[in-house]
Amino acid sequence: VFVNEVDNNLANVAVEVALNYVKKNPQLGLSVDMMYVEGNRTDSKDLLQALCSKYGQSLSENRPPHLLLDTTLTGVSSETVKSFSLALGIPTVSASFGQEGDLRQWRDLTPTKRGYLLQVMPPADMIPQVIRSIIIYMNITNAAILYDNTFVMDHKYKALLQNIPTRHVITTIADDRDRASQIEKLRNLDINNFFILGSLASIKQVLESAKNEYFERNFAWHVITQEQKDLSCNVENATIMFLRPMSDSSSKDRLGSIRTTYNLKQEPQITGFFYFDLTLRALIAIKNILQSGSWPSNMKYITCEDYDGTNTPNHTIDLKTAFIEVTEPTTFGPFEIPKGGKMQFNGNTYMKFDMDINAVSIRSGASVNTRSLGTWEASLNAPINVANEAEIKNLTADVVYRVYTVVQAPFIMRDPTAPKGFKGYCIDLLNKIAEIVEFDYEIREVEDGKFGNMNENGEWNGIVRKLIDKQADIGLGSMSVMAERETVIDFTVPYYDLVGISIMMQLPSTPSSLFKFLTVLETNVWLCILAAYFFTSFLMWIFDRYSPYSYQNNREKYKNDDEKREFNIKECLWFCMTSLTPQGGGEAPKNLSGRLVAATWWLFGFIIIASYTANLAAFLTVSRLDTPVESLDDLSKQYKILYAPLNGSSAMTYFQRMADIEAKFYEIWKEMSLNDSLTAVERSKLAVWDYPVSDKYTKMWQAMLEAGLPNSLEEAVQRIRNSTSASGFAFLGDATDIRYQVLTNCDLQMVGEEFSRKPYAIAVQQGSPLKDQFNNAILMLLNRRELEKLKEQWWKNDDVQNKCEKPDDQSDGISIQNIGGVFIVIFVGIGMACITLLFEFWYYKYRNNSKVIDVAESTDQQHGGTIVKNVRPAGKLMKQDSLKDSTKGHNYQNLRTRTLMPNLSKFQPRF
Repeated sequence: VFVNEVDNNLANVAVEVALNYVKKNPQLGLSVDMMYVEGNRTDSKDLLQALCSKYGQSLSENRPPHLLLDTTLTGVSSETVKSFSLALGIPTVSASFGQEGDLRQWRDLTPTKRGYLLQVMPPADMIPQVIRSIIIYMNITNAAILYDNTFVMDHKYKALLQNIPTRHVITTIADDRDRASQIEKLRNLDINNFFILGSLASIKQVLESAKNEYFERNFAWHVITQEQKDLSCNVENATIMFLRPMSDSSSKDRLGSIRTTYNLKQEPQITGFFYFDLTLRALIAIKNILQSGSWPSNMKYITCEDYDGTNTPNHTIDLKTAFIEVTEPTTFGPFEIPKGGKMQFNGNTYMKFDMDINAVSIRSGASVNTRSLGTWEASLNAPINVANEAEIKNLTADVVYRVYTVVQAPFIMRDPTAPKGFKGYCIDLLNKIAEIVEFDYEIREVEDGKFGNMNENGEWNGIVRKLIDKQADIGLGSMSVMAERETVIDFTVPYYDLVGISIMMQLPSTPSSLFKFLTVLETNVWLCILAAYFFTSFLMWIFDRYSPYSYQNNREKYKNDDEKREFNIKECLWFCMTSLTPQGGGEAPKNLSGRLVAATWWLFGFIIIASYTANLAAFLTVSRLDTPVESLDDLSKQYKILYAPLNGSSAMTYFQRMADIEAKFYEIWKEMSLNDSLTAVERSKLAVWDYPVSDKYTKMWQAMLEAGLPNSLEEAVQRIRNSTSASGFAFLGDATDIRYQVLTNCDLQMVGEEFSRKPYAIAVQQGSPLKDQFNNAILMLLNRRELEKLKEQWWKNDDVQNKCEKPDDQSDGISIQNIGGVFIVIFVGIGMACITLLFEFWYYKYRNNSKVIDVAESTDQQHGGTIVKNVRPAGKLMKQDSLKDSTKGHNYQNLRTRTLMPNLSKFQPRF
């Protein structure tokens, strides 16, 4: 009885060829009477009825069948045939798909039944095992296995890649309309290794449905077929691993003879010749049993109607041994049959053949080069035999992950000169992780510039949306770990410590002046001091000139004093000036009235100097203490300065949710207060003058909305710079971003302490194996202190940082901008002194050149006087010591000559 299923026409052709071969080769000693039964793969009832009808008919005609040849592939038709043969005890040779455990009706067979219920795996069931060998050799971590109706993979979903850490999807090839989207969906599942099992026509359709970008270096395509023709497809640029079966070299003559003589030319050849060899071998095995007399003479048969579930005939036919001992040569390849041992016949018997592994290069739709890579010998666990190791490694898909990011310095910054077009802290971090995990990546900026927030409809945007849609493998940047994000994506361990929200404002510009020390006192005060200075100097000169006790009016009295000072106008001005300095004014006046004036000036100067010193220190300190906002509370209590976070940022989410929570708490309290079911005592406990729930964040959120949320950090910085003292602007954002902006911009400052602190981590798809790999890598970098070095590099030693002048604070000294005028005073004084020196030199040389006349002294005997000699030139003050007449007793004092005397001989002193 030959049982086949619909659409398996190749088996029908092969069996007919085998019967024809038997007829044309009488030396085989075979005469076959074949009964045909065909059933649908999904219809067991009709198939069972057909089997029972044919079998009952043969029994009624006293022609019981010796063999049931089963070429059903899988499904209920295959299980129906096996159930039928098992129940009625009919010797069976099956070519169904599956290993022993997959043949559900033939599980736990007794040793007797194992002797006549045989299954041989067809080539289409063995060929998929090469995928396992390729994945093991190339260490592939993800795979999509597509197959058409020439392969059956239902039973291989779990067994094919069992105990191999490879994420994989096994699915049938979609129809023409959905094939492109099928490949796109598989790619979105982070799969870049594709295996196609099918006819060359199906393979061609799949390859032509894929986008050109799917043939780049981060993808690998492996096509496997039962046919022996060459691969062709219309793709632009691709290199594909192509596997096809090869016949046994020792059987090539026989294969050619069967093809030409018996016209067995259908494709795939390997399957057609398998059915041919299996049929011929099974028939010869039955003939050998019959000829040897091993067939039971009292063979018991029952019909389907007689079977009650317990009366299966107990046959002792050893079909397995007879099948093994057949010496008829095979056509395509020999049968691999376990002989003895614990390995069972069913699920381990197959036709041996080799798969030729080639690398096919296709350019503009034409195959331009085919290179042999090795072979694979059909087996359940045989490795591939590699002939060109370097070439086969080039066919592996490079591990290239898709990274989406948001530009935010210093974590991510655009840099056309960088290898990936970006630079920053996160890029350096990812490169170090890539060195450990060994992968490559391509990085793109997310279109909306958001890390990811959920709207009222539960829909996400930004990087989170990309990860959910499987369009990204990694989300990189200063991305905060948030509870709602962790419900849809996964985060690695934090790579950056807790980061909070902080405030950035414009740095107040403290006005500086080189002559700021002069602004300590008002102008009228300086004028009054100047007036007091001149008045006191003039008064001191008056007192010294008219006081009889002054030095210039009482020289004889003070002639022996070491300190002699005549307080003329010049000396008075100098005395009052130097009295205001630590040097002191020098010798004080001799008269008491002058000393009282000096003491009064000293007291005045001491008070002025002390007041000036104290006010100068206070004046320079007040400007440094003028900071309008120092915390979030200060910001919330004022209305002069506008403030807002970035639109769509985690800071915006924080304030929005805090405001919503306050509103909900208020509603809860209000409902409790207005609840009529409460007693009067309970309600009185809820009655308060002040709201028990704060509205701080509600007011702040409303103020933010009115101020307008900036859409980018650049816009926020520009708003800060455009703000004035009358209407300032404060930005609320992540402290790391603000800290970097302060380091690179001298006109910005970070205000207050951080709040709502959250860590930064790398985002991956939910359930992605990258999470554990990245966790191990980050912990290794943390132990090696690599993360601290990166922080130092990008927050302290960055080349783009501006070398800003350190702002004055209470611990700093007075800056040169505020006290530099003192040095200017020195240079001005030195300049005036130089000018004065030149004037003195000029005055002495050109103005004071009058002729000096000597006057001789002689004794006038007639008058008993003296004649004055050595009269000084005009314009010079001439002083003489007292001339005393011994006889008259007169003195000459302070004799001054104002003009030159033309005839000094006539000059006579007057007594």
